[in-house]
Amino acid sequence: MAINTPRGNAIRIVPLYVPGAPLPTTANLTYRGGPLLSNAQVFTAFWGTAWQQTPQSNSIQQLNDFFDYILTSSLIDQLAEYSTPTQTIGHGSRIGTATVTTSDPGQSVTDAAIQNMLQNEIANNAAFPQPTSNTLYFVYLPPGVVVVQGSSSSCQSFCGYHDAINGQIFYGVMPYPDCAGCLGGLAAFDALTTTSSHELCEAITDPVPGQGWYDDTNGEIGDICAWKTKQVGNYTVQQEWSNKTGSCT
Repeated sequence: MAINTPRGNAIRIVPLYVPGAPLPTTANLTYRGGPLLSNAQVFTAFWGTAWQQTPQSNSIQQLNDFFDYILTSSLIDQLAEYSTPTQTIGHGSRIGTATVTTSDPGQSVTDAAIQNMLQNEIANNAAFPQPTSNTLYFVYLPPGVVVVQGSSSSCQSFCGYHDAINGQIFYGVMPYPDCAGCLGGLAAFDALTTTSSHELCEAITDPVPGQGWYDDTNGEIGDICAWKTKQVGNYTVQQEWSNKTGSCT
């Protein structure tokens, strides 16, 4: 499943969960010469005043704890096979968090508006770090907000995605799982950690979609294994494709 981009039809989304849908049995990611996130520095941004209300306010600490753990876990260790001679993938860290209330996403928000919010906050909000070659901004939307990307929208075509602004600001977008297709039979928090891990691993190995590690038929490292989950510590995460083993691991 693809979203049209200026770079072509690079697959860079979490597709909807479809019970019994077959996954690719063979794949081969090849390196396209672009940047990787050697040591991902994650900053979480929770957009909208709804994040100040319970139960959403409780999710903020839970998701931050998830990143604190997962960025130094075996999930990141397995990505080391995608290191290059000049870019070694290793552990990362969460470098901060913020709840953005200076604007509100409303009931529907476009990717262009998300990019604009990020750029404004980076320029004007001291809580937001300046982008580096390892910075990855994760934008979370509250329940009831539809994200529109091109001709596609959340809960109709996708459950999350990642991209880059001018090849320099790397970001992931996480709509709240308001539908069965984005819950995947999981509790809401487990669905969020699953889709977040999907986009985290893809952003590390292919931060500018289609310019890092990519398979022309099957997409990025997470697309090949979409909705195949495992436990890492106390968290539900998605399995990722391993060229080394030729399987989802």
